[in-house]
Amino acid sequence: MNAALLLLLLYSAGLIALGLWIGRRVESSSSFFVAGRSLGPGLLFATLLAANIGAGSTVGAAGLGYRDGLAAWWWVGSAGIGTLVLALWVGPSIWRIARERELYTVGDYLELRYGSSVRAIVAALLWLATLAILAGQLIAAAWVLNVVAGLPKWVGCLAAGGVVTAYFAAGGLLTSAWVNLVQLSVLLGGFALALPVALSGAGGWEAVRAAVPPDNPDWLAFGRSGDSGWTWIFLLAPAFIVSPGLLQKIFGARDEATVRRAGVACAMALLAFAFVPPLLGMIARSIAPDLANPELALPTVLMEGLPLLLGSLALAAVFSAEISSADAILFMLATSLSEDLWRRFVRPDATDREVLRMARLAALAGGGLGVGLALALPSVIGALAVFYTLLSVSLFVPLIAGLHSRGPGSAAALAAIVAGVSVVMGARIVEAPASGLSSPYVLGLAASAVAFVIASTLELAIRRSRTRSSPPPADPPPPDPPRSGPR
Repeated sequence: MNAALLLLLLYSAGLIALGLWIGRRVESSSSFFVAGRSLGPGLLFATLLAANIGAGSTVGAAGLGYRDGLAAWWWVGSAGIGTLVLALWVGPSIWRIARERELYTVGDYLELRYGSSVRAIVAALLWLATLAILAGQLIAAAWVLNVVAGLPKWVGCLAAGGVVTAYFAAGGLLTSAWVNLVQLSVLLGGFALALPVALSGAGGWEAVRAAVPPDNPDWLAFGRSGDSGWTWIFLLAPAFIVSPGLLQKIFGARDEATVRRAGVACAMALLAFAFVPPLLGMIARSIAPDLANPELALPTVLMEGLPLLLGSLALAAVFSAEISSADAILFMLATSLSEDLWRRFVRPDATDREVLRMARLAALAGGGLGVGLALALPSVIGALAVFYTLLSVSLFVPLIAGLHSRGPGSAAALAAIVAGVSVVMGARIVEAPASGLSSPYVLGLAASAVAFVIASTLELAIRRSRTRSSPPPADPPPPDPPRSGPR
């Protein structure tokens, strides 16, 4: 057994042990879902950032950097822009509602605003789509184990899925917040040390410039559009504004100021971190220009371009990133199935202990299904694109509109969801471009907004018509005459 694999095994065992220890304190659904609404700025920042830096932000972004160059910054940078909007606008608004109404999930909010039908449809749709992003995290972790020890993909997926499911099922958000704090320390420390050493070992920036692919002269351009570039903002920024996993972590904040402080700090960290994986991917091209799979760029540069001890630490950082994001996905799966579907529609009279038990079972089921899907999907970015597309087109318009308008009802929300998802599916069938303004996610988001406006206008017109056609209320009967005689 090599040193890097031994380090990863010990690290994984430590995460599970910490999760099980924290999980002993979790005895209610409130602690599992929203950590008792007790998270301060430090813990909320850690769990938000750890959720945001995952497979796409590390292995996927480095693969894009290897293939497309510096424009790959926009993959993580767009997430940072969306997180800033979440911190300053959507997050505080929805936190106030969640606190006042004792909401645990985004599904609770959707039912409060639009009714039970919207809650059920969104919960079912996102439960299926969320499995894709969980699979993406597990694929990335499997690539790390493949490079470190030559383990096949299926073994890596099983190992990563087992680690995250074990510690998350123990205690939900409370467990994940504390484990994320440890993971984030390893992650940021490992990458901060790895980048300058890898660049120096590759021969400096001149060696990176010399690695420009002959078929991609814009490899060093930052602001271009295309397969990677600023058009990523249309897919990723909306998804990070309305992600149920992030919003439900915000529900756990102890006050509104915590939401703003932790969210802004998370956004700033993402905007800075966005340079690191693409640069490591570009360095990997100067070291290994003929990789068959670009998503092996990050583990390759960490194993071949760094000293053994530092490379092992950096690989633990990558593994941390995938695991920390995977627990955020399990959080969405467990809360959605147990609260939005099971308790709401199957067992509305369930006790708090029964809901907690169901949430843990849902986490176990989600982990198992995520492993199965990871074995079927070929790449990290492909898996994540499925999730971000469906999340944006189904949830963005109804959630944002619901925060600022009381007029539109369930028909408008359902119209937005159906139109967005239908256009995305149709665009994929006709093989629309994967990126740019004519991509499926841009077309789907636009269709969702248009359908919402049309349906809400019709709803308003119908209400006005009914008001006009209703007979005026009858005049109240005259009051009884005063009674005569002695009182």
